[in-house]
Amino acid sequence: MDPIQNPYAPGAGTRPPELAGREEIRETTLIALERIRRGRPSKSIIMVGLRGVGKTVLLNRIQEDAGERGFYTAAVEAPEHRSLPAAIAPHLRRIVLRLSRTEASRELAQRALHGLAGFVSALKVKYQDIEVGLDFSPEPGLADSGDLEADLQDIFGVVGNAAKAAGSCVALFVDEIQYVKEPELAALIIALHHTSQGQLPVTLIGAGLPQVRGRTSKAKSYAERLFDFPEIAALSPTDAKRAMQKPAQAEGVTFTDDALDAIVSQTQGYPYFLQEWGKHVWDAADSSPISASVVDVAAKQAIASLDRSFFRVRFDRLTPSERQYLRAMADLGPGPHRSGAIAQKLGRVVSSLAPTRSNLISKGMVWSPGHGDTDFTVPMFDEFIMRTMPADSGDC
Repeated sequence: MDPIQNPYAPGAGTRPPELAGREEIRETTLIALERIRRGRPSKSIIMVGLRGVGKTVLLNRIQEDAGERGFYTAAVEAPEHRSLPAAIAPHLRRIVLRLSRTEASRELAQRALHGLAGFVSALKVKYQDIEVGLDFSPEPGLADSGDLEADLQDIFGVVGNAAKAAGSCVALFVDEIQYVKEPELAALIIALHHTSQGQLPVTLIGAGLPQVRGRTSKAKSYAERLFDFPEIAALSPTDAKRAMQKPAQAEGVTFTDDALDAIVSQTQGYPYFLQEWGKHVWDAADSSPISASVVDVAAKQAIASLDRSFFRVRFDRLTPSERQYLRAMADLGPGPHRSGAIAQKLGRVVSSLAPTRSNLISKGMVWSPGHGDTDFTVPMFDEFIMRTMPADSGDC
């Protein structure tokens, strides 16, 4: 097939040509946003799922949906080594400047800009990575205490009042939310709780790894009542096949049923893997319909590509002891695995491995589905580990 016409799009956060199987969560989120705009109670939403299920793609698409309906939105990624105030302050500034151009909300938006000036100025001492230009003087006593919990409540309050006057809603779309430090996450939860109680239209739509549910509850016990946590999982066979078929059909190409079955089986329905397989299957095919034999050839190329990129970038961040821990997990087969079983495999006691496990959770490599259980956050990573670290190879 002509590689220039290849419709598949593997990439970090790259939208696939067919966003199959996500219609319900998109509709549910837009209903929640509309309720909040109208002053009706609705929870903030944090989508949870493993790597490769398309959380970032879905988050970006919902943000576009919201923007098309007139909501004020901001896309924030929560990197591991940046503070929450630094991540959100520039976006809040942009939103409030837009609100200041609306007559109904101009005065309240102006006050919010003065509040942001105080917020940034007061917190710069503690969070030195805040870089926001504001041509407004602070309003004394508004978001300028230097205490993130108190000041974030003030900022969300004045921004919410401006959005309410404009008849709209402010939605922060926060990706990789599991990387927000616990004190900052607690401040964010408190601020959202404050706006919810005041029926102010400020909300959060987030995405993160499964451990984010436990992290929010640990940060604030009432978080489970403030958020919905829809699980974003692998696609059903029907949706996975649609994700493959529709882009190809648009180019006049079809698959045999056996080919589609093979792709679904080999990718386990994970959206990122489907795009990777689609790209390589398309490039390997000479004609339509694409057969299962072509899929089998292309699968080797797809796996090699994943090994070089998707898997390798995560593997390279690991210390030798972390790699050995994951190698023991892979040896045990499909997870989750008990901490005791992993320790036994390594010939260690559980307590001595606790720091390694904790570091792997912090790096987003594993998570705990239950007390004492550990599982990979990256689908098929166990197979990659087995290929990269053969038995008795040590740290490869």
